[in-house]
Amino acid sequence: MEYWPVGMALICLLLLLGMPIAFALAGVGLVGTASIIGWTPALSLLGSTFFDNGRDYSLSVLPLFLMMGNFVVQSGIAEELYTSAYAWLRHRKGGLATATVIACGAFSSVCGSSMATAATMTRIALPSMRRFGYPDELSTAAIAAGGTLGILIPPSVILVFYGIMTQQDIGKLFLAGLIPGLIGIIGYAVAVRVSVAWRGLDLPVEPKLPLGARIAALRGTAGALVLFVFVMGGIYLGVFTPTESAGMGAGGAFLLVLLSGRFSREALLSVLYDTMKTTAMMFFILFGALTFTNYVNMSGMTRDIQDFLALFGSTPIVTILVILAIYLVLGCLLESLSMIMLTVPVFYPIVAAQGIDLIWFGIFVVMVTEISYITPPVGMNAFVLRSVVPDVRLGTIFRGLVPFVAMDVLRVALLTLVPGLVLFLT
Repeated sequence: MEYWPVGMALICLLLLLGMPIAFALAGVGLVGTASIIGWTPALSLLGSTFFDNGRDYSLSVLPLFLMMGNFVVQSGIAEELYTSAYAWLRHRKGGLATATVIACGAFSSVCGSSMATAATMTRIALPSMRRFGYPDELSTAAIAAGGTLGILIPPSVILVFYGIMTQQDIGKLFLAGLIPGLIGIIGYAVAVRVSVAWRGLDLPVEPKLPLGARIAALRGTAGALVLFVFVMGGIYLGVFTPTESAGMGAGGAFLLVLLSGRFSREALLSVLYDTMKTTAMMFFILFGALTFTNYVNMSGMTRDIQDFLALFGSTPIVTILVILAIYLVLGCLLESLSMIMLTVPVFYPIVAAQGIDLIWFGIFVVMVTEISYITPPVGMNAFVLRSVVPDVRLGTIFRGLVPFVAMDVLRVALLTLVPGLVLFLT
């Protein structure tokens, strides 16, 4: 008999007890597979999963984009992005918080990591907002929410994971994330204005800069803009494959470090070490997820869930709403990467069978996962901010995030009702 509900419950229990997700997925996947086909074939399948995928050339996209992000962080370009955004918004109430959101989005486009974006922008933006009297609720919320864009705006490590697990074109996934990412920036900017009006904040403003001065301030963003256009333009025009673009992006980011004058032997070793450590962790997680996928394919789990969804009518919109509800519940229990690795192998065959575009579904999954980054009790970006500024209470951060979460919910609804916004560039 196939007791897959026991396997799912065991994974959730192991994750809640603190077991690393890679070992939880691989362990349950191995035991579950062995219960179906026997231990010898299951161990052979486990070995081939790790060996064959470990030497897959396409997986080199992951360490290369990680290296690109680490070099970008090292280059100090985040300060330039923040300064440039503030030059255009300093005369508006809440301008510092809005500039933070825009800088987070721009930094995400060349970094690809939500937590790295949140940590970097906390050190840059929070002191300025405190100096101008911004309450911690608004300041930290703008940074935490803006940081979530790192897993959506390309190059996104999460989208790379999704593309590998579902065998979808990573380049198309990157292109599909652009418009939702821009909508996210606009939505968070609106959330800042709503927060200012809702709390009746009388925030200081500075005189509006002349147009020439504002344009001159954009010079600091040239490196990030050129790198982003170079990487994404190469993919869009077919000049590079995603793997090649990752290599070119890593080289371009290294050049930014050289031009910034921040290159040193210690900095280079730090980037290489962080990239190596994160790559090893990510590969273990990915191979564990693929082992779990083998179990899902053999256990009849997908068929049983399809039968369950049929009780609700089994239409595409009903399927998406049920999956959305499941993600919102899981977001209160698991951190985002665990949630994606656990659910994507289960859900993607179901949505594919109903004719739902898997590129669109990938963006949908990432957007829903973004919400879990800023909602209690395991909102990772809130904890990142708390680690950087321990004098701010988690409750303060989460209270300030309410308008931003509302904007995320509206964005998910909009892109569900108008899927063309996601697929337009693909």
